[in-house]
Amino acid sequence: MPSGDPGPTGYLGSLNPDQREAVEHFAGPLLVLAGAGSGKTRVLTCRIARLIEHHGVDPHLIMAVTFTNKAAEEMRSRVHKLLGAEPGGTWIGTFHAIGARILRRHGSRLGFGPDFTILDEDDSLREIKHVMEDLKTAKRWKPQAVRGAISAAKNQLVSEQEYAEIAFDPFARVVAEVFPAYQRRLREGNALDFDDLLVKPVELFESHADVLERYRNRFQFILVDEYQDTNHAQYRFLELLARQHGNLCVVGDDDQSIYGWRGADIRNILEFERDFPAARTIRLQRNYRSTQLILRAANKVIAENKNRKGKILYTENEFGSLITLVCAADEMDEAEWIAGEIMSQLAGSNHLTHRSFVVLYRTNAQSRALEEAFRDSDLPYRIIGGVRFYERREIKDVIAYLKLVSNPKDAGSFLRIINYPRRGIGDITLTALLTAARKAGLAPLEAARSAQGIAGMPRAGAAALETFAQMIDRYRALAHHVRVHELLGDLIVELRLLESLREEGHEGIDRAQNVEELVAAASEFDAANALEAEDLEELGHLTEVDLFLQKIALVADVDNLDPEADAVTLMTLHNAKGLEFPVVVIAGLEEGLFPISRAYDSLEELEEERRLFYVGITRTQRKLYLTYAKRRRRGGDWLVSSPSTFLQPLHEELLETIETERYADRLSSRRRALDWEEWPVRWERGPAAERGGLRYDHTDTQDVPDFGELAEGCRVRHPRFGPGTVTELDGHGRDLKAVIDFDMVGRKKVVVWYANLELE
Repeated sequence: MPSGDPGPTGYLGSLNPDQREAVEHFAGPLLVLAGAGSGKTRVLTCRIARLIEHHGVDPHLIMAVTFTNKAAEEMRSRVHKLLGAEPGGTWIGTFHAIGARILRRHGSRLGFGPDFTILDEDDSLREIKHVMEDLKTAKRWKPQAVRGAISAAKNQLVSEQEYAEIAFDPFARVVAEVFPAYQRRLREGNALDFDDLLVKPVELFESHADVLERYRNRFQFILVDEYQDTNHAQYRFLELLARQHGNLCVVGDDDQSIYGWRGADIRNILEFERDFPAARTIRLQRNYRSTQLILRAANKVIAENKNRKGKILYTENEFGSLITLVCAADEMDEAEWIAGEIMSQLAGSNHLTHRSFVVLYRTNAQSRALEEAFRDSDLPYRIIGGVRFYERREIKDVIAYLKLVSNPKDAGSFLRIINYPRRGIGDITLTALLTAARKAGLAPLEAARSAQGIAGMPRAGAAALETFAQMIDRYRALAHHVRVHELLGDLIVELRLLESLREEGHEGIDRAQNVEELVAAASEFDAANALEAEDLEELGHLTEVDLFLQKIALVADVDNLDPEADAVTLMTLHNAKGLEFPVVVIAGLEEGLFPISRAYDSLEELEEERRLFYVGITRTQRKLYLTYAKRRRRGGDWLVSSPSTFLQPLHEELLETIETERYADRLSSRRRALDWEEWPVRWERGPAAERGGLRYDHTDTQDVPDFGELAEGCRVRHPRFGPGTVTELDGHGRDLKAVIDFDMVGRKKVVVWYANLELE
């Protein structure tokens, strides 16, 4: 595919037949199913240029919507280059930017001025905290969880009044109380949060027909990028504007819809032809990025999904090398092998550089082992879409406890964790403590030990401070007698940190996994530090906690890399969408990790996980590595792992399978190793469990499971969605699916094999 954009008279000649068909389409709804690497941005920009140049459409009548500012800037730049001039009057921007632009002009209709403030996530969370403190609900429920629920409601266009009508459980009732108070607070401050920038334009259009008519007439041609990522509010915004004239062109890929957890609704793209019956559908299936073998693998993987429009990617590129499937002993062995392979490839190639490589993983917690292996190998790296492991908020919170155990005079760590998790210490209590400590020349923790004697100190706050100080002193004494991971594990359990984090929703679950990964790091430190017992004895007052903190302090300090420097990229699969690299490594392909365990709750979630794997594969230009570990630490414990079911469609002609040296050594001597369980020689699917009369027999993958007692009309209980009634059954054996009307969350379709249903 040509790398440059030709002038306005020649760009059609550079398009393939499908691209050209999409660009030449003039009026009426158009769905462009653009496969990975198929040149969708080129189609969008050429289409805008052709509307203006060939059809004589006034640029003022065109609106192009993207999901990122970077994409909007690139689109604007390409259109300028194609036309040889700026398309003056064309609105090109993100949904949020366009929403804000409309609201600046007409927000007074909804009761706020044109100079409204836009709150970011931190600002929004702060406001919700204030509301919850006023309502006396802040001690029981997490503000992050409440904010997440309000955001989800807004994206579904559920008002605070409507939410109150469906709030049945205790948490939802708290949200129903906070929601209207939060909105009142925003109105009083003439402020909008990010979700309001999507919701308020819809509200404006629905309540003021003249405003809607104005923008329907203004935007006669609407183009939308990444349509598979739209939520209900964005769908409704587009539908209101385009329903009358129908000139809506949406470009997207249902096979790359991976943000359902963030509110994206794949049905928007799957049902576009139903919503716009006159729609024309064009598939862009020629890939310009990857080798034939990579695309063959991607096609086989995504073909396992049922909820898709269907397309088969092809390319005229070379056939390419086999995918390398790597079996490692554990996550450190996996990370060390990846680092070694990258170094080997760099040494043997004149055209590869560090930035040619990307390592993708499902959860942020996986980066810790990779970072350590890369540092040990002196491989430069950068992390995209997140902070380094030891700089993450939840990790810094836990480390602050260890710092205070190590050094009671550490005022910064004290202030960071004194009310985390919440222990009822308010501003009055903290102000009184800090004032007394300052007057007495004491560290806050020292003053907290005698908080009852501080003048003006609330009794409950004083008790909480003394309890906290006693806990730190207890762990300080314990540090001289136990290993770091034991102390850390006990502390996390006592504080209920994991439960507290998981209450924060999707992000909280990832944070909890990071904390478990910190315990795993402490376990590895313990093992490596066992030979230093003599040093510890000689130094006397030092503990393993001191040495562990020293180690991770050095880790955090030495890793300040220029993001533009030549470095290997580390990122989650979600952050990789839209990018491409010559060499891709997808790490951690194990059951329960990828697909992540919660994906087995429903067919929809499992298929989204498979789409995420597909996205990872299609980032590859030339060479793909897939890795998994035989066992992996979760917290301080070793868990035996099974290869991901996502690997099953990849037949032998696509793969070369190798074992790391450590894996091979362990495998050959496993009968002599007391801690090494038999490696499963078959693919395993789903959790081994017996539930309420439904037989989940996973001991032999050739067995056909018996779900004979499950029938339409029977009552069941799901571990996540609660009780419900089975309304429909489809398929048999492992492919049996059930449609269930759940009492609290509505209708869901689940794969019975994975769902762990109980008969009621």
